[in-house]
Formats: sequence, structure tokens, C-alpha cells
Amino acid sequence: DLDFSSMRLLLVDDVEINREIATMQLESLGFELETATNGEEAVQKVRAAKPGYYNAVLMDIQMPVMNGYEATKAIRQISDKAYSEIPVIAMTADAFSEDVKKAYDAGMNAHIAKPIDMKVVVKVLSDILGKE
Repeated sequence: DLDFSSMRLLLVDDVEINREIATMQLESLGFELETATNGEEAVQKVRAAKPGYYNAVLMDIQMPVMNGYEATKAIRQISDKAYSEIPVIAMTADAFSEDVKKAYDAGMNAHIAKPIDMKVVVKVLSDILGKE
């Protein structure tokens, strides 16, 4: 099993209760969590962080200001690869195959359907973070 205790995630969701539940569940696995309430805030946090500060971004799609697709595209356009190649995982109620395709087309690394199943989250994060 992967040890998540040294890893930091940026959780992006505009709904407070979603952030609180996911934070509790992910912290129980050992992750450190930081949150953002929309895509624009997420992009700013990624840009402001030191390279490698976040191991991955868990990104909601439907958000005000800047949605998850737009935010992911903005992250992918950062010139420094230390930022532009950060794993971004969609966590969204949009679970139809075209939604999954849109997530990958926007540059996301994986897609997790809400309501989130922690077994799926652990598997996806293990697959993505275990490659590093």
C-alpha cells in the first residue's frame, strides 16, 4: 500500500459540505488537504505554491467563476512543467461517458464520479501518485 502521509492534495469544490466530507475522508488516509472554492482560486493556489507542493488536484467540474475544465486547461498552460504536469483528477457528479471524455480532453488525468467511493479514490490516487 502507498503511504499517503507525506502527500498534499488541493481539493477544489464550491460546496462546503462536499469539501468537509472529502477532507475528513482523505485526512483519515493520511493526506494533507488544502481547499479552493472555485477553479480560479485553484489555479492561483497552484501557481503560488512551490514546485511539487501539491501531489495532485481533486477538481470539481461545475463551479462558479471558473469551472473545473477551464481551471485544468489553465494549469496545463503554465510554462513550468513542475506546475503544468501536476495530476488533476475530476471529482464530479457528471459521470456520463461524454463527461469523462471532456475531463480527459481538458487535460485531466482521471475521473471519479460523485458521490465519491473512497475505495475508488484510493485506487485512482495510488495509480497516479504511485508512478512518481
